[in-house]
Amino acid sequence: MARIVMKFGGTSVASLERIHNVARHVKREVEAGHEVAVVVSAMSGKTNELVGWVQDTPKVTGANSPFYDAREYDAVVASGEQVTSGLLAIALQSMGINARSWQGWQIPIRTDNAHGAARILEIDGSEIIRRMGEGQVAVVAGFQGLGPDNRIATLGRGGSDTSAVAIAAAVKADRCDIYTDVDGVYTTDPRIEPKARRMKKVSFEEMLEMASLGSKVLQVRSVELAMVFKVRTFVRSSFEDPDAPGMGDLLNPPGTLICDEEEIVEQEVVTGIAYAKDEAQISLRRLADRPGVSAAIFGPLAEAHINVDMIVQNTSEDGSKTDMTFTVPSGDVQKALKVLEENKEKIGFDVAQNESGLAKVSVIGIGMRSHAGVAAHAFKALAEKGINIKAITTSEIKISILIDGAYSELAVRTLHSAYGLDKS
Repeated sequence: MARIVMKFGGTSVASLERIHNVARHVKREVEAGHEVAVVVSAMSGKTNELVGWVQDTPKVTGANSPFYDAREYDAVVASGEQVTSGLLAIALQSMGINARSWQGWQIPIRTDNAHGAARILEIDGSEIIRRMGEGQVAVVAGFQGLGPDNRIATLGRGGSDTSAVAIAAAVKADRCDIYTDVDGVYTTDPRIEPKARRMKKVSFEEMLEMASLGSKVLQVRSVELAMVFKVRTFVRSSFEDPDAPGMGDLLNPPGTLICDEEEIVEQEVVTGIAYAKDEAQISLRRLADRPGVSAAIFGPLAEAHINVDMIVQNTSEDGSKTDMTFTVPSGDVQKALKVLEENKEKIGFDVAQNESGLAKVSVIGIGMRSHAGVAAHAFKALAEKGINIKAITTSEIKISILIDGAYSELAVRTLHSAYGLDKS
C-alpha cells in the first residue's frame, strides 16, 4: 500500500465525460489498496472566462481605471476549482467510492498575502491523513489557499501543480502523479520537432530549468517544492485508458519520473531544449557606473512582481557609464517601463529602449557540468543556419540564447539535432 497524490489539469476535467474518466483513474488506485488524495484544476477554459469577467467589469461600470482589487480577483477565479472538486467527488461517490471535496481554506493551505500570485507557506495535512486512513479520498481544489487576511489567495496560473506537490509533501506521499494532456516530458516540444523523445527520468534541477525556461508541462514553483522536499513526481497522461496494462504499476507507471539526480544512472550531456516566445528586451542607456545601481533597477521591478532574466551589462571605456540590458515577458514591458520611469531619478539612466517579439532558446543538461565545448557547439550550429544571437546567459546546467522570435522553431530543431536528441 502506498500514499499517492493525483493531480488532474484543466483538459483532463474539461467535461463531465472526462471527469468520469478521471474518476476511473482514481478508482484504479483506490482498488489497489492505496491511500489517495486528488488535486484538480478548473475545467479547461473556465479560468480564462473568469479572468475575463474580472477584467471587463471595471470597463462595464465606466471606471476610468482598468485596475481591480486582487482580493476580489482571487474570490472570483478560485471558483473554477471549487466546481471541479465537487463534481469529481460526486462522480466518485456515484461509483461507490468514499470521497469528499476540500477547498484550500478548509485544509487549510496557508499562503502569503500576494493575491493572484501567492506562495504556499504551510499546510496542515493531519486531517487529510486521518481521512485517508479511514479510506476516504480527498478531492482538493487546486490553485488556492488562505492568505494571512483570511481571504482566498490564488497561486498564479498553473498553481494546481504547486498545490499537488505541496500536499504530497505535507502528507508524506510516496509519489505525486501529475496527469495532463501529454504522456510525459519530452526532449523538446513535439509540435515543433516530431523527432522529440519522451524521457523516462529527468532530474529535479533539469526540470526546474525546463519549467522556468518555457516548458509548459509543470509550473516552476511545483518543481521547486518537489526538489526541496524530494517528492518523486510522475508526469502522466490522463487520456490513456485507466485500465491499460502498466497503468497501475506502483514503481514504474507510464510517463516521466522527475526525481533526484542520484536516481539517474546514465546522465546525458544535454537532456532537452526549451524555448519561450514573447520575450522582450529592455535596455537602459548611459547609467552611472556606481555601486547600488543594479539594486536601484531590479529592486523596484521585483517589488512589482516582474520576472527579469538574461541580464547583460556593458561598461564604457573610461568606466564612467554603463548600459544595462535585460529581458522580461512581453506582457510585462509597459508595466516594467512604468516602474523604471517612476524610479528614473534614483536609477540615473538617460533613456530606456525596448524591443519585443524575441524568443529565448535554452540547452539544458546536468551532464554539462563535466563536459567542455557544449556552448560552442550551440553557437556553431546556430551560425550555420544564419541565426543571430542577441544575448547569452549560462549556468552549470543550461545555456540560454536570445534570438528574433521568427527563428525560434528553426533554432529549436537545429539544437535538438546538433546534440543528437533526435536519435533514440
